[in-house]
Amino acid sequence: MRRYVPALLLASLLAGCPKKKDDEGLTYAQAREALDEAQLATEAATLLDGTVEISTNFTIGQAVEAAAAELRSFVQSQLPCAEVTLSGATLSVEYGKKPGNCAFKGQTYSGTHSITVARNDQGNVEVDHTWTNITNGKVSVSGTADVTWNLSAKSRTVVHTLTWTRVSDGRTATGSGDRTQTVLEGGLLEGIKVDGTREWSGNAGTWDLSINDVEMRWVDPVPQSGSYVLHTPAGRSATLSFARKDASVITVTVESGDKKFSFDVRSR
Repeated sequence: MRRYVPALLLASLLAGCPKKKDDEGLTYAQAREALDEAQLATEAATLLDGTVEISTNFTIGQAVEAAAAELRSFVQSQLPCAEVTLSGATLSVEYGKKPGNCAFKGQTYSGTHSITVARNDQGNVEVDHTWTNITNGKVSVSGTADVTWNLSAKSRTVVHTLTWTRVSDGRTATGSGDRTQTVLEGGLLEGIKVDGTREWSGNAGTWDLSINDVEMRWVDPVPQSGSYVLHTPAGRSATLSFARKDASVITVTVESGDKKFSFDVRSR
């Protein structure tokens, strides 16, 4: 994006005014860390977004208890591995409790998931979620989310508070987010488009993320298009842009100050 600098400010810069931290840009190691943090946060959110999709399959406008009962039948039909119990408008789902398929939209689940149909009318739908140690073998996530659908806009909003851990090395973070999601052209089987914000705190400090026109497939570890603007614990910022290279590789370009780095992220 082109930046216009007032004449007096430009004169002071030319005279040798010191750079701000944000203008210095990230080093290669810092850019790599920023990508790693953003990737882990994305994997955690995508894991749970898949279980949110499970909870969309009921008739709009019926009583919340009837919607929950319909949802129970759907979960049992799609995930025979799950132990599902119903109390009023709340489902308790334990993935992997029984033998059989435990995969949905490219993710294989284990852990516990509570789903409450809080509102179900012709204008808006609200479903509340609680997850306990939900995992796909790569990342484990616990937390809550309120999910509301705007039926006229064909979008949903997810407001979450989560703690996630990467299984391979135990790296942990706790964060929150407010995201608006719509369906990709290929439909829900393909993935979702996301705009919004997320923030989280880990070993390095607090990270803040803006999400802009990001397209996310269920099977990918990072978005296939769109961009993030990430603010680091050190007070610097970077733009992460995503472009698909081939079926299993996405190129992530990290730009910060006058520096630019590119990384190829492969599906694991």
